[in-house]
Amino acid sequence: MNNKIPNHIGLIVDGNRRWAKARNLHTLKGHEEGFNVLKKIIKKCFNEGVTYVSAYIFSTENWNRSDEEVSYLMKLFERYFSKEIQDLHKNNIKVLFSGDRKNKVSKKLVEIINKAEELTSGNSGGTLCLCFNYGGQTEIIEATRKIAQKVQSGELLIDDIDSKLFEQNLYTPEVPAVDLMIRTSGEQRISNFQLWRMAYSEMLFLDKPWPDMKDEDIEKALLNYQKRDRRMGGDSKK
Repeated sequence: MNNKIPNHIGLIVDGNRRWAKARNLHTLKGHEEGFNVLKKIIKKCFNEGVTYVSAYIFSTENWNRSDEEVSYLMKLFERYFSKEIQDLHKNNIKVLFSGDRKNKVSKKLVEIINKAEELTSGNSGGTLCLCFNYGGQTEIIEATRKIAQKVQSGELLIDDIDSKLFEQNLYTPEVPAVDLMIRTSGEQRISNFQLWRMAYSEMLFLDKPWPDMKDEDIEKALLNYQKRDRRMGGDSKK
């Protein structure tokens, strides 16, 4: 693979509600348009040669939104995960879900998620990681608990713990570090997204809301990435 193309792009999907309000639409319409755009942007990333795409679509903190909005989003997820996964499967895309499936998520939605992962498990044309009911701190805490339990049971020694072992206990161990993180809507923070995998990520913050994202924005983001000097703690490569 061309080393100038990021292996893993992380997308913080932000600004759906602001997009709708700016057009005097119900905020829920913003989420619907956001999903329509997400499909196009994911496809564009894979077409450009990106191997992994992570999309932050619902955080553990998003449960604090209104009951109406949360209910609508859950129904939207059910529809998206059921219908759109079929298209991803036809395009040889593997789908993974990163997040907490044990708390708050309905049994029906968990079943849909599990079926989507099973259906696409053998695909090799790229991997889409949907961060749903996800929080980076929670992911790290859960991984720590798993390791502590193994130490307590005698399965592991404390000296066995290193970064590789820790990564094996994250939600999606096969997903590598994020090379480029893109966040829309003008906010300049990572909001608990992929904390472990973003130690050396390049970051790009765009002033437009997510539903206004176009293919050319990804093209510009890739050009921006190619100009950066990723030292990873070492000397400049330029």
